[in-house]
Amino acid sequence: MELLIISGLSGAGKSKVASFLEDMGFYVVDNMPLPLLPKFAELCMAAPGRYERVALVTDIRGGQAFEGLFDALDALDRMGCGHKILFVEAGVDTIIKRYKETRRKHPLSESLPSLDAAVRQERTVLLPVRQRADYVIDTTALSTAKLRGELLRLFGGGAERPAMSVNVVSFGFKYGIPIEADLVLDVRFLPNPYYIAELRGQTGLDDGVYSFVFGYQQTLDFMEHLEGLMGFLLPQYVEEGKTVLVVAVGCTGGRHRSVAITRALAEFIRRKGYQAVENHRDMTRG
Repeated sequence: MELLIISGLSGAGKSKVASFLEDMGFYVVDNMPLPLLPKFAELCMAAPGRYERVALVTDIRGGQAFEGLFDALDALDRMGCGHKILFVEAGVDTIIKRYKETRRKHPLSESLPSLDAAVRQERTVLLPVRQRADYVIDTTALSTAKLRGELLRLFGGGAERPAMSVNVVSFGFKYGIPIEADLVLDVRFLPNPYYIAELRGQTGLDDGVYSFVFGYQQTLDFMEHLEGLMGFLLPQYVEEGKTVLVVAVGCTGGRHRSVAITRALAEFIRRKGYQAVENHRDMTRG
């Protein structure tokens, strides 16, 4: 069982971290009482295969004494239950700004004269936890996408392929652009096999249409430029933390040119080591 303890400063982004980890397959428990931690771990270990990845969020809400956290972690060590600590922090000014924007109350604001004092006191209280942490993420300058990307890098499971799948969709402009598309490519400038009688009833998956489309130098030049663009963009999206990219390729009816280009583009993306799914939305219409 992989057990991750998430702690850190209020307003630093622990809730977002927990949400992203849940999307990555972690079973997440928020703010569990520390004395229950060893018993909970024991129950998870007794159900192999059900709780392979567990993340527990513990912080200063409720006035928890973090000596209790260390006692619980020592108990886990005696049980042979391996664990890691992820500490999430941000700069004082950033946390104050976030609280003012959301108008939430800091957990220590009732007992201290100002928000600034509350944030600084929490940093002092949590310093021993930070010093013991295996991972520290500072969210001061991280966008939501960058935070997700960092978590994928740390806890994405070490997959050999980049943690992003690409859905390449062919479509016909006369039926509308796919609303889920991240990138839209218009290939209506390419020679159209629709006007060749023997090719009109075929699709871009048929050898005749495919050979026709790629029999022109402008198609080859276009693919060269497109492959260069996608070769640049794909790792940028992975770095940003994107998990699904939808590339829509359109021609007039979505039956010939867009299908052929989609097929070639999906093959290129797979050769680059990414997961690529090829779909042809309008190929059988009309």
